[in-house]
Amino acid sequence: MSKTSRLAGAVLGVVALTTSLAACGGDSLEKDKSGSADSGSGSGSGKKGSLVIGAAAFTESKVLAELYAQILGDAGYSTSVTTVKNRELYEPSLEKGEIDVVPEYAATITEFLNAKVNGAKAAEEKPLASSDSAATVAELKKLAEPRGLKVLPAGQAVDQNAFAVTKEFAEKNKLKTLSDLGKSKLKVKIAAGDECEVRPFCAPGLKKTYGIDVAGIDPKGVGTPQSKQAVKDGVDQVVLSSTTDGTLDSFGLVVLEDDKKLQNADNVLPVVNAKDAGSAEIADVLGKLTDALTTDDLAKLNLKVDAERAKPEDVAKEYLESKGLVKK
Repeated sequence: MSKTSRLAGAVLGVVALTTSLAACGGDSLEKDKSGSADSGSGSGSGKKGSLVIGAAAFTESKVLAELYAQILGDAGYSTSVTTVKNRELYEPSLEKGEIDVVPEYAATITEFLNAKVNGAKAAEEKPLASSDSAATVAELKKLAEPRGLKVLPAGQAVDQNAFAVTKEFAEKNKLKTLSDLGKSKLKVKIAAGDECEVRPFCAPGLKKTYGIDVAGIDPKGVGTPQSKQAVKDGVDQVVLSSTTDGTLDSFGLVVLEDDKKLQNADNVLPVVNAKDAGSAEIADVLGKLTDALTTDDLAKLNLKVDAERAKPEDVAKEYLESKGLVKK
């Protein structure tokens, strides 16, 4: 499922927990010989106990899980990373304590739990997530705490839909924001997934919130190389990607600011099993990372894994050492 589908998938996925819907990204579920979810690198002395960090099967989640595992390992916990295909599978494991810590996105996990608690139809009619990070996290806590989950503070790093154009197109038409694009009255074709046509955070939202004249959707996928190339070549004018896409610059693309806050607050934050990982010390350790991590940092880490084929554990280690968050 694409990044732009994350919110809708959070709602729809609860209806079919047993169908193993795909999570963001295109990686397959990794399994060891026993058939269980893949366990990645481990670290830490274990003096303070052991923790299992969950990751969804896409690059950014794996990188975040490694960051969590290594900073907690440095603090004295024995940690391991387990990759589970999607939220429909790992969230119940988090509730049961089979997984202790998971990197999450505020708005998406809020709507996932909204659907799980109140039903998919009610969640669709009355979403609880918004573009306000604090308000979204407050709603998330109400949903999560009765299920034995503890929501730690959100940081400034955010992974949400982003609409990009070529630098030349932006300069020629004096575009810096999505409002500028709306005021320009230019007809634009968007390279995205075909669901962009009906999703409220894509074409309908661009029309309603910004008055953008969307002439059509070119269904080349969300943030795919083909979509970006189509915009670079001038076949399309706008590409739907994400704020943590580190490859945009290599295609000569620039993101137009979501100045009216159409997108929900998908700020990165840790969610933990309250019984097994709800201590103030764990919150403090993860809080240091949350405070340091920026959207740009995430984009660069993703780029190293996706474009340079570096391992998530290696880019996590390098980042944490460069920020002085772990001992070298």
